Amino acid sequence: MTINDTDPRQAPPHAARAAARPPRPSSKPNGQWKIDGTTPLNGNEEWKQQDGGLAVRERIENVYAAGGFDSIDPTDLHGRFRWWGLYTQRKPGIDGGRTATLEPHELEDRYFMLRVRIDGGQLSTEQLRVIAGISTEFGRDTADLTDRQNIQLHWIEVEAMPEIWRRLEAVGLGTTEACGDVPRVVLGSPVAGIAADELIDPTPQIDEITTRFIGDESLANLPRKFKSAITGHPSQDVVHEINDVAFVAVEHPELGVGYDLWVGGGLSTAPRLAERLGTFVRPEQVADAWHGVAQIFRDYGYRRLRNKARLKFLLAEWGAEKFRQVLQDEYLGYALPDGPAAPKPLTQGDHVGVHRQKDGRFYIGVTPIVGRVSGAGLAKLADLIEAHGSTRLRTTPHQKVVILDIPEDRVESLIAGLDQLGLSARPSLIRRGTIACTGIEFCKLAIVETKAYATAAVLDLEERLAQFELPHPISLHVNGCPNSCARIQTADIGLKGQLVTIDGEQVPGYQVHLGGGLASADRENPGLGRTVRGLKVAADGIADYAERVLTRFLEERDAAADETFAQWAHRADEESLQ
Repeated sequence: MTINDTDPRQAPPHAARAAARPPRPSSKPNGQWKIDGTTPLNGNEEWKQQDGGLAVRERIENVYAAGGFDSIDPTDLHGRFRWWGLYTQRKPGIDGGRTATLEPHELEDRYFMLRVRIDGGQLSTEQLRVIAGISTEFGRDTADLTDRQNIQLHWIEVEAMPEIWRRLEAVGLGTTEACGDVPRVVLGSPVAGIAADELIDPTPQIDEITTRFIGDESLANLPRKFKSAITGHPSQDVVHEINDVAFVAVEHPELGVGYDLWVGGGLSTAPRLAERLGTFVRPEQVADAWHGVAQIFRDYGYRRLRNKARLKFLLAEWGAEKFRQVLQDEYLGYALPDGPAAPKPLTQGDHVGVHRQKDGRFYIGVTPIVGRVSGAGLAKLADLIEAHGSTRLRTTPHQKVVILDIPEDRVESLIAGLDQLGLSARPSLIRRGTIACTGIEFCKLAIVETKAYATAAVLDLEERLAQFELPHPISLHVNGCPNSCARIQTADIGLKGQLVTIDGEQVPGYQVHLGGGLASADRENPGLGRTVRGLKVAADGIADYAERVLTRFLEERDAAADETFAQWAHRADEESLQ
């Protein structure tokens, strides 16, 4: 049995299309600049027009760093700081039941989460060592690998920001537009330029986009965040179906290798898979096509209501055909040729394990547990990589690290050293597939802890499931709130943080989503997970539930048909999913 009856590479499934609906018609304007004018329709739009987010850096360096936290203007603190990768973090000791009842200033601490922007996930050991030093000196040794290829630090004080920026920018890193209503980090294939089976290296396209448009004032006031992804690898390794704009390498029968253009993906509380526009984009056209999509979002995106201000809502109203026409007629000035869809991936897109590069050396993909690392650990990683003859590594959209350029005779030595750092090149299928968002430890939106519970569950499940042979990696995604930073709707087992009632008592827990996933070696078509009414799991019960449902899957799956967990989860009786 297939998960969806239609091929979402041609048209996403109805459930995924319908989830993110445009605003209902009303007498009020939706704040679309090209239709309604640019008059601000809410407080957020007002301050963005009064003084843009990029302008706050000068105040951080010259005023707030000297005056400390209490000197920060509230609008800068809760708004413009994001344009430079800064969010106030959650004050310790506030339980999840109070998340929705307290004001931001009551939830926040005097410290910041700092997001280091890493476009394409490309890092040198020198850059990694600088991030490590900032973590240990200014961030209490914290560091998290995100599923957007960034690295996040915590416990940062505003007084330290001038020095932190100086150190980052001295090695070609930064935090410009790492957060905010702007073009966020551009996801790129972690094996760009080195994989033997790569169709095209997307690095020049990523570099052109970031050089031309990141920090550009004309794109620094979008309706909300704008997420991008580009891959030249046939594993489709950048979760393109859930980005606002994405380019996936494909070979055109007449025009050669270029990109298939997708738009309008996103998850959160109104998930929607992106749609193909059906166009073929030559490599030299990618930056202009990206710019055109970003301008459409700026000019036509909904600004009146924040919860309807993502590009997916505009696509839901327009449809792919109109979107393509507007892109070509109003922003590019020429028609893009029709193009084919990329074929189903044949390999896993997380790149875990040992793989030969096109130059004969090897790249090695490793996983920590749920992306949690440390500054000291990152410094040791830089030393280890250099000791094995390399200076390059990549972060991935799956909270993993890929180390490049390792000679064949140094591979096993490196793997042994990585194991000592808690980075496994040969992880269990549970460890490999588990990711988690920041959770209540630092996030003001969270209701439930994630990293600690997910880590405990992974370690527990590795023991409990040792006797079983799973047919493929199982994606277990743990999120601390409904906003889906950990992509719960596209996981085999997705856990959405909320307060749940277990045996008559309200406790931190998760709502369960089952059988979601994006195109992969184990899945022809992307689709959203299934929810079962009343299926909730206590926060400390992840391992119990996962063991139970995976055991039933192994008992009931159609092995002859090579049935995956997702396929089984969509056909199983509700009793089997409890």
